Amino acid sequence: MQQVYDPAFAAPGRASLRALAEHRRRIQSPGISAAVAQCGKVVWAGAAGWSDIASRTPVTPETRFRIGSTSKSLTATALARLVQSGAMQLDVPISSYLPVLPNPAWRDLTARQLVSHMAGLPEYKETRDLDGLYQIIAMRKHYDRMLDALEVFDETPLVNKPGTEFHYTTYDTVLLGATMSAVAKVPYLDLMRTQVFEPAEVNAIIVSPVGGEPKNNVATPYKSNDLPSIQQRLRPWRDVDLSHRLPGGGFASTSVDLVKFGSLYFDHQYLHPDVRAQFWTPQKTTDGKINPQNYALGWRISELKLAGIGAVRDINHGGVSRGGQSWLMLMPDYEMAVAVNINRNTDVFWDFGRVSEQIAAAFIRAGAGARCAEVTTS
Repeated sequence: MQQVYDPAFAAPGRASLRALAEHRRRIQSPGISAAVAQCGKVVWAGAAGWSDIASRTPVTPETRFRIGSTSKSLTATALARLVQSGAMQLDVPISSYLPVLPNPAWRDLTARQLVSHMAGLPEYKETRDLDGLYQIIAMRKHYDRMLDALEVFDETPLVNKPGTEFHYTTYDTVLLGATMSAVAKVPYLDLMRTQVFEPAEVNAIIVSPVGGEPKNNVATPYKSNDLPSIQQRLRPWRDVDLSHRLPGGGFASTSVDLVKFGSLYFDHQYLHPDVRAQFWTPQKTTDGKINPQNYALGWRISELKLAGIGAVRDINHGGVSRGGQSWLMLMPDYEMAVAVNINRNTDVFWDFGRVSEQIAAAFIRAGAGARCAEVTTS
């Protein structure tokens, strides 16, 4: 199933739909979806397979998937807006914004350290708070306020001196979300709505529900077992509440809304180029070295080698959740965004994500860059 929003891209759309269907079979995912936007507009969306195997409900471009850590880029974008407006500064201690902190070791942490994963906060498995560890494993407690969600890890000491090491953890983004909410004086979700979702004109990015919700077009999340056929090898994940990690791993979305969101970065009215450049600059540890993941502020910065095209700048973030994987990449040279989502987990993440390269190459070869240049200069 596909939707071609611009007839000029019908051919790469057909090729991408074939690639998507073949890729789904190769990675044995129940369902898969993808979308492409360029020049700030969605030009194509495709889907293959099943949103729910038992009911034989097909995936469509309107199907939502758990997006895991791709949520971090959403939160980083709201931060960019707060920085742009002057409401927050990246290098001011968060205690200036959130004076009552449950852990005194957090007082001098900065938004830059949190959004770049250099604050020294623990990972899930490093949590020493026994009640918090239980909540992480059980995933049954619901948190409406990010300030309350801090209880999951607030008794755990820092694992390294802030700024000295890159230590990737969703807890950084949860604490950042709580701080941003305090600055804006509104709940975190309200901040996301006004600063990100409404400007992007998206309505399919939601808090990940506890399970699959057919009535809300949420794909059933699946996990693997060792039985022989795809129906037997995959079974639904148990119901889990991901609200304790919402800013860094708790959203669900369609691929279409992810590329709409990503396209905000090409809109200078929304985000000034200087602010965008700050958030797309890989961060250095205190020894002056760029971190090993080339991680910027809520985005990873890399370069694609596309056959017949060459090197392409790639600003990206991926996500893994319970029964869901997500990939969003932005290509500034073509003002293009590509998103892919599935409702299972692969052993190797890029076994899932690599189809995005085929899709991007198909649309670039079809002249997306040239058309975008025409639109931009007209």
